[in-house]
Amino acid sequence: MLGTEMDANSPAEGELEYASGEHPLAAFLAMHGIDPSGDDDEDESEDEEWQPHHHDDRWSCTNCTIPNPDENVQCWKCNEHRDSGILERGFMAVLSEPASEPAGGEESVKSARKEETSSAEILSKNLVFSGTFMSGEKRKTALGFDERMLLHEETGKTHPERPSRLRAIMGGLQASGLLSGGCFSIPAREATQAELELVHTAEHVSAVQSTEENSLTYFTPDTYANKHSALAARLAAGICVDLASAIMTGKAHNGFAVIRPPGHHAEQETVMGFCLHNNAAVAARAAQLAGAKKVLIVDWDVHHGNGTQEIFEQDPTVLYISVHRHEAGKFYPGTGSADKVGSGLGEGFCVNIPWSCSGIGDKDYLLVFEHIVMPIARQFEPDITIISAGFDAARGDPLGGCDVTPDGYAQMTSMLSTLSGGRLLVVLEGGYNLRSISASAAAVMKVLQGSSPRPLPDDLQPSPAGAAAMLEVFMTHGRYWSQLQDATFLKLGALLDTWSKGGERKSPKRRHTGGPVWWKWGRKRLLYDIWLRGQMKHHHPSRHDHSCACC
Repeated sequence: MLGTEMDANSPAEGELEYASGEHPLAAFLAMHGIDPSGDDDEDESEDEEWQPHHHDDRWSCTNCTIPNPDENVQCWKCNEHRDSGILERGFMAVLSEPASEPAGGEESVKSARKEETSSAEILSKNLVFSGTFMSGEKRKTALGFDERMLLHEETGKTHPERPSRLRAIMGGLQASGLLSGGCFSIPAREATQAELELVHTAEHVSAVQSTEENSLTYFTPDTYANKHSALAARLAAGICVDLASAIMTGKAHNGFAVIRPPGHHAEQETVMGFCLHNNAAVAARAAQLAGAKKVLIVDWDVHHGNGTQEIFEQDPTVLYISVHRHEAGKFYPGTGSADKVGSGLGEGFCVNIPWSCSGIGDKDYLLVFEHIVMPIARQFEPDITIISAGFDAARGDPLGGCDVTPDGYAQMTSMLSTLSGGRLLVVLEGGYNLRSISASAAAVMKVLQGSSPRPLPDDLQPSPAGAAAMLEVFMTHGRYWSQLQDATFLKLGALLDTWSKGGERKSPKRRHTGGPVWWKWGRKRLLYDIWLRGQMKHHHPSRHDHSCACC
């Protein structure tokens, strides 16, 4: 597992992996009218021949990264204003207006700027980690964040896993008043070699560490590291270690790790999928060192956490449950079918709930939690619950193509908070629409701080795709978990039989004109760039299409 040193402007190259049939890249290019050979006077490299940030007549949307003609004031894709305040206020910023400046002239501006404080400053000044035991109503939410994680960046590129993700989340938490009395910070520190080797090989840790010597390194065409990335990855893992320990020792009731780079794709000795170290896995081992005998990891990121599954595949002390798009292995990373249940002593302790299509929303997620996730979790009786909280299944995400709302994430968090005596750690994974991730993170934080979401409706009914996924899991895991109810199993079977005979209902696929297609293959970043190029080619500058999946 060796990284490749590259110049900062070098393209991420690599052969696309595909299952069968026509090469997916060729089909993708043809579908979008893109000539793969390019013009005669253009360079053969996709990245070098098309760089949206390097064109003077275009600007890239802060929210969704789509390039826009210079004359556009709002993004034609998501309607975000080009001077939006989303990085300062997250989802609280006005969608179609520029960031406002205080009235009253230059002196008022100077005064306002003097009073402004960053999210990190608010945490460090007002939310000091006391290190004392808190009980009853005094228990609070511990929050982990460090601005040095913003240094992890693919300079000069339009990579979806970008520093703005954390800025928008922290800005939204600050603007909505959630960085005040309900939480406190823990001081950030780097994970030690020994802590990282609880889940990774020494060679893996050394490979990530060696990137500090290079300006830019690519482990895969979509997974980069600059000279600051190893530090950011150690900070992310270290924050998770200390949050897990604080929760297990009673110094915090629960916690939220606002961190990057993400981790759930990182295997014991493989860097991939934007992930360097597996933060949730490191947190699980830290919790066990702090006294937890059994750890539950629930992964609701839209992509399967292949790394987390691999690390704990034979371990009966860690139950891994993942809800993700799968599409018979065509959706990245291709792992996570329902029949992968763990092995050896860990057989049955890996529960994969794979969606067969895009467009899955709140109803299916909540029904899966009510009838599969929670019954299995209650039977397992974990001492701490860790959420691999990717928000790329959220409505409007350019990569996920699903339809989960902030309220849906709040409901799932609320259900999981009833486990483990409330000992719950939320670890940020993916999510690439800034409005979606900041609103979703705020909804989760509200639940951690004691707010209750609205009651679940009584008439929830799954989509055919949701029912089929649940039925597959029941058939696979019924022999491992007695709390899975036969009555639910029979109802799902009857629903599917009725729909099959009637032929009237179809799987609900929300209109999604953007990126999910490239996630069917392994080279996420290359196809991301190609997709952006196709979007610009097919968008006429005079047409203002403000339709957006998140609106």
